[in-house]
Amino acid sequence: MEFSDRVRMLRRELHMSQIAVAAEIGISFRGYQDMELGGYPRYEKLLRIADYYDVSVDWLMGRTENRSAHRS
Repeated sequence: MEFSDRVRMLRRELHMSQIAVAAEIGISFRGYQDMELGGYPRYEKLLRIADYYDVSVDWLMGRTENRSAHRS
């Protein structure tokens, strides 16, 4: 599963719009939309996304199937 698929899946699990999640994370709607269309965020945004959805960066990037791997 690609990064964009995982971000989309997480948002849908919360039944939220792209606009709402973008506002919660503190990024532009267009920036969030780009991620769901296949773009990748910069490091700071990636950390915000992982924290917001309470998942690991490794899971978001497809390095593991364990959502909470490597989190303290």
